[in-house]
Formats: sequence, structure tokens, C-alpha cells
Amino acid sequence: MLKTGRMSPRDVLRTGASGLRTRPLRVFLSALGIAIGIAAMIGVVGISTSSHAELQRTLDRLGTNLLTAAPGQTFTGAEAKLPKSTVDMVRRIGPVESAASTGDVDGYVYRNDRIPPAETGSINVKAADLGLLATTGTQLARGSWLNKATARYPAVVLGTGAADRLGIGSIESDTRVWLGGTWFTLVGILDKSALAPELDDSALVGWGAAERILGFDGHPTKIYTRTVESAVEEVRDVLAATANPQAPTEVKVSRPSDALAAKNATDKAFTGLMLGLGAVALLVGGVGVANTMVISVLERRAEIGLRRSLGARRNQIRTQFLVESQLLAGLGGIGGVLLGIAVTAAYALSQGWPVSVPVWAIAGGFGATLSIGALAGLYPAVRASQLPPTEALGAA
Repeated sequence: MLKTGRMSPRDVLRTGASGLRTRPLRVFLSALGIAIGIAAMIGVVGISTSSHAELQRTLDRLGTNLLTAAPGQTFTGAEAKLPKSTVDMVRRIGPVESAASTGDVDGYVYRNDRIPPAETGSINVKAADLGLLATTGTQLARGSWLNKATARYPAVVLGTGAADRLGIGSIESDTRVWLGGTWFTLVGILDKSALAPELDDSALVGWGAAERILGFDGHPTKIYTRTVESAVEEVRDVLAATANPQAPTEVKVSRPSDALAAKNATDKAFTGLMLGLGAVALLVGGVGVANTMVISVLERRAEIGLRRSLGARRNQIRTQFLVESQLLAGLGGIGGVLLGIAVTAAYALSQGWPVSVPVWAIAGGFGATLSIGALAGLYPAVRASQLPPTEALGAA
């Protein structure tokens, strides 16, 4: 604790605060510089933490036990094919709980039959197993999923992105799309799929309808496998050999949750960059505090000289200006913490995320504020305490 002579801590605070009350606009602008830096740092950390919390909540809901297998390339560089019996073989793996597949179908999707063929809309047509939604954890936004009856006839379910591209927002009894030269009845629209984002821009039809109407060859192009959580790595090791025993090296195995984790790592790198920018803003705010305190010393030389001539000690003058700089920085710190929390909450709630602001970020931000305030006020405080009374009064 700073030594204050005969002045009590209450007197020290009152004296330091009096210097701030005489220049409210300058104090506000200096505190605002500190607040912006702290708010930037807390906002970046809070938004990143909230995003991570949402990712964890998503993984807890969808699970990390989904594996996918897809054909790679042959030794000659040609596109490989999975056997038609791949799904049945994968289901025989002991820890596998469920498996489903999709197959790429040649064909384009249009809102009507009068759109030029060159305008594809980037919508993929896929044949789909009936168990696809259960295995991938995908939900329906509207309508219904394919069943044993509709999978045999021209019925289609659109991913959310495909529906947006076609301008379809609702499902009526007569809603149809022109798919592969045939009218297909729309029966459902999917919600966004976190673990299978390729479904978002796809039109999904039944396996039987794809073979009978669209000329699909029956070879799956992606296998989705849901396995026991504790056996994910073991299943991953044997999935390629099971999916294509003749050529296991031509099978690509992946874990969709790894992609989400990689995205989170990228977000953390971006967070580090933003924290650096916040630190620069905080440094600029500290320079503003130092500037305010130096000008305050120059403007108040008469006050300093008068106090010294009336018996005030150097350490009392020094303490007064240090407390003043700490109060100034503290005001900015409190405002920055509140602003950072508000920004985090507003953004997280707008995205439907849980609001999460780490305590260490709040404590660290406020601690950094007080440290900067002490450093910014140190030189002006020492300079004020070293002013001779006669020189200070003469300068006035």
C-alpha cells in the first residue's frame, strides 16, 4: 500500500477523484479509450468461448461417433467405386450401431421444366437410404422423410440450401420440382446438417426410384456409420477393408466431428489475432491516460505548489496523481468489462449460442487496466511530486 502520511485512504480517494471531476470531458475520452480496448479483448474471448460452447453442445447432441467412407482413386488415377453391398458389410462390424449411404445420381433439379439446362443451381441429386437421417443426426425442417412407399416413386426431399436456391419455402400438396427430366413431388425439406453438410445442397430421392427412373447404377458414393463411442478408433481402422475388401486403399475414411474441431482450431487462431488488436487498442488507451495525466500536472502546477507550501509531502502529491490515474483507468476498465459482456451476449444470443464469458478474461482485462493506469500515471505523479513549491507557484 502506498504511504500517505497523515492522509487517510478516504482522503486520498477524495483528492484523486476531485482532479477527475474538474475535467469531465477529457476524463470521459481517456476512459473511453481504455474501455474500447478492454471491450475488444473481452468481446473476442467471450464470442470465441461461446462459439466453442455451442460446438461442444452440438457434438454432445450429435455425437463424435460418426464415421464416413467414400471412394477414392484407383492406382491409375481413375475414380474408384464402392461395391453395392458395402452398407450390408459395414453393418456386420460388431460395434456399428447403424449405417446408411447415399449415391450420386446424374441429373439436375429445376423449379420447372422451362429453365435452360445450363443453369444447374449447384444442386446435387443423391439416392438415399431410409436410415440416413437417423444415422447422420439430421433433422427435418418441414414435411416428412422418405418411407418404403415414397422411396419407390418420384418423391424428393430437399436440403435447406437446395430449397433456398429453388425458392421453395413451404410445402404444398402439389409442390413439384423438375428432376432428371421427370416431375418429382416434394415431400420434405431438411434442416441444416452439422455432420453431413453435403446434404444441405442436395436433392434426395429413394434408392429404388433413382435406379428405376433416373438410371442410377446402385453404387454408393458415401457411407455413414454410427458406432459405439468407445470403439470409434477400432471401427475406423477396419472400415476401409470392410467397405471394399478387394481394394481397401481405394477407400477414404473420415470423421466429420474432426472437421468441426479443425474449424474450432481455426477460430482460436483468429481469436489470437483479434486479441492482439484488442491489446493494441488497450495500449492506445493507456497512452491517452498518460497524456491526460501529464497535461493535468502541467495545468495544476499552482495547486501542487500551494499544497507543497502548506506542508504536503512529496509522497502525498505522488500518491494523489497515482490514485487519479488508477481511478481514470478503473472507470475505463469497468465500462469496458460491461461493454464487452454486452457485446458477447448480444452476438451469442443472436446466433442462438450459450453466453459464455470466462472469469479469467474479466479479471485479466480489469487487472491489465489497473496495471496500465499505474504505468501511465507513474511519470506524471513523480514529476508532480518533484515540482519545487516556489517554481510551481511562480509558473502559475
